[in-house]
Amino acid sequence: MSSSSSTLSLVPERRQNFWAGLVLVTLIAFLALMAGRALPLIGGPVFGILLGIIVRNVLAPGAAYEAGIRFAAKYVLQWSIVALGAGLSLSQVAHTGLDSLAVTSVTVTAAALAAWGLGRLLGVSGRLKLLIGVGTAICGGSAIAAVTPIVKPDDHETAFAISTIFLFNVAAVLLFPLLGHWLHLSDAGFGMWAGTAINDTSSVVAAGYSYSKAAGDFATIVKLTRATLIIPICLVLALVVAYREKKHGAGDFRLARVFPWFILWFLVASGLRTAGVIPAGWLPWIHQAAEFLIIVALAAIGLSSNLRRMAGTGVRPILLGLGVWVAVSLSSLAVQVVMGQM
Repeated sequence: MSSSSSTLSLVPERRQNFWAGLVLVTLIAFLALMAGRALPLIGGPVFGILLGIIVRNVLAPGAAYEAGIRFAAKYVLQWSIVALGAGLSLSQVAHTGLDSLAVTSVTVTAAALAAWGLGRLLGVSGRLKLLIGVGTAICGGSAIAAVTPIVKPDDHETAFAISTIFLFNVAAVLLFPLLGHWLHLSDAGFGMWAGTAINDTSSVVAAGYSYSKAAGDFATIVKLTRATLIIPICLVLALVVAYREKKHGAGDFRLARVFPWFILWFLVASGLRTAGVIPAGWLPWIHQAAEFLIIVALAAIGLSSNLRRMAGTGVRPILLGLGVWVAVSLSSLAVQVVMGQM
């Protein structure tokens, strides 16, 4: 009788823990979404993680919220990446993607080398170094969100990486149009530069369309093409993690356990979009759903972050972010000069 009674009492408690945390995360995400609409330069994802950090470190939600917060940080994060795939038509970006392939390849390589070399010089931890490098090279917070389930960084490392990326997104939106006019870049040249050197899509759009409509259109497509590099990056990282586990003699090593299965669903969603199975009228709703799911996941990461540990990380990750950002920006311009695309 006591055993049965104990079992019955645990089920509602687990459900209560799960839903309490999920409701809290969703409420914070909704507030972040509204704030991001009011201040698009900052954006909902950044507000999500910032509000999550504030609530965690000011109100300190108790153990009753932990299960729902963990669920959102892990599974909702993966769902958001799959939803993003439904908005990426492979046929839409193919032509511009081929044109930007050379520039994108060089900037990604420059970001990787800068993150590795400067990160070692500054003594930044390996996972934080990886997050900042991937976020700068590919697509900011979305790329960081995609690799997080694979490399499993501490929550404060994820929060710090996204905050660092955001800092340089703001700088890019303000500086790139001014520099573009100073350099007398063509619309296509500026669009290529913005699309390959600015991180988050919202910042690319803001900078591109402030330069010209043609530059904004070009920059957006280049950025979407660049975002598809999330797929090979995640697969390579999964193989590296699998190799390290095997090398260190993990007793229950299985590739399937570290393989990012959500990336396959990302491909399926993108394939359905390309084949026209997903109606065009659904795309705005899918885009909004993906945006909100990312905000929910990042709010959960913020709620899991320890502000004291972030403060203890110091200024070195910011210097690393600056160095990688400068390397990406200059390498993008350099390739265009060599190829005569400016």
